Amino acid sequence: MNNVRTVSDTKRTFYSAHTRPINTIYRRVVEELMVEMHLLSVNVDFSYNPIYGLGVVTTFDRFMQGYQPERDKESIFSALCQAVEQDEQRYRQDAERLQGIAKSLPVNDLIAWLSQSTTLDRDADLQAQLQAIANNPNFKYNRLFAIGLFSLLEISDPELVKDEKQRNEALKKIATGLHLSDDKFTKDLDLYRSNLDKIAQALIVMADMLLADRKKREQRKQQSTTTVAPPSTNE
Repeated sequence: MNNVRTVSDTKRTFYSAHTRPINTIYRRVVEELMVEMHLLSVNVDFSYNPIYGLGVVTTFDRFMQGYQPERDKESIFSALCQAVEQDEQRYRQDAERLQGIAKSLPVNDLIAWLSQSTTLDRDADLQAQLQAIANNPNFKYNRLFAIGLFSLLEISDPELVKDEKQRNEALKKIATGLHLSDDKFTKDLDLYRSNLDKIAQALIVMADMLLADRKKREQRKQQSTTTVAPPSTNE
């Protein structure tokens, strides 16, 4: 019997692939996402689908906004995928494909499609995936899948997701159509949105601190270069 990879195995693979230090404010985000992906990857009921892929990409991109140095973000994402033995290109390509679908559809058509109340001749693979999820009583629901669904709505109609009543109605329709727990689905997305707000606030605080520190350094530099005029020798 094959040994199941442990969280420690996954973390070791990640830090072997990405050897540069990760900024403190983002380290917890990266490790929590890594552990979440790991636990799903070793679950017998879990199988990858494009909506989950979009959820992973969206979560990473949204929570890593403002990361410096910017060039390290791609290395971190690549290492994250390697750590759970997945292909990063698959995630990125699936995310891009689904984002394109969401941009091209009116939100009501998208909701009807996701909730399986109608079929659209747009993407045969995604259509088949949605049907398989709706018909699978053992489908492994997870937060990242929920975020993928939410991202599709957000891309299609940003104003709809800002309206609590419309947002909750849309989420309920989708959850019912795919046979997901409406309560868990909504709670997971409420927490996701709350955490995005917290990260945004933390980034503002961090930017203010960096600006204040820069100003102090500039002031010290000016003070050190200012020469005091010599006292007058005239009697």
